[in-house]
Amino acid sequence: MSGRSGSREDEGKQITAAGHTARLVRSSRKSLTLQICEDGSLVVRAPLRMSEERICAFLQEKDGWIRSHQEKLVRQREQRQREVAPLSPEQREVCVEQALVRFAQRAAYYAPLVGVTFGRITIRDQKTRWGSCSRAGNLNFNFRLVMAPPEILDYVVVHELCHRKQMNHSPLFWAEVARVLPDYEQRRRWLRENGWRLMG
Repeated sequence: MSGRSGSREDEGKQITAAGHTARLVRSSRKSLTLQICEDGSLVVRAPLRMSEERICAFLQEKDGWIRSHQEKLVRQREQRQREVAPLSPEQREVCVEQALVRFAQRAAYYAPLVGVTFGRITIRDQKTRWGSCSRAGNLNFNFRLVMAPPEILDYVVVHELCHRKQMNHSPLFWAEVARVLPDYEQRRRWLRENGWRLMG
């Protein structure tokens, strides 16, 4: 493995040591840091000119810590799967009916505040998405959001309505969301941390 000095071109490069593969991100920093993502993957952040040998040695030094935390993440995922009780067909039908009413009401309430119109609302059962907005203005929402706190459902509604102005997640998009929901970051964080509880 080469010991040449690093550059920004190394952004996203992968390195392997002690059986661990990590994404290498270099920047104008002075120290090494190691991050374990929620999916168990690793990110090493290193100074621009630090050699790969030194970075690999750092990974080797952290071997025990990495394995311990990755095992903890696996246990947490298994615990989450056990905690989430699946809905019966009857419960699911009731939730879908409630979702159609609730999303229609909240979209009608927030659309004038956002300054947009919308088309058809469709309720879906998705494992990875809470909502979406088509270029034609049609809105899709995950029925499971009716089991979340009302302010979380509202956040998803506003999020999708703001896509009527910005079909991206640029700073302009988030500024639109913040204009209507100044505390949107707290709501977004709740969904990121607790959304799995709704996926039974």
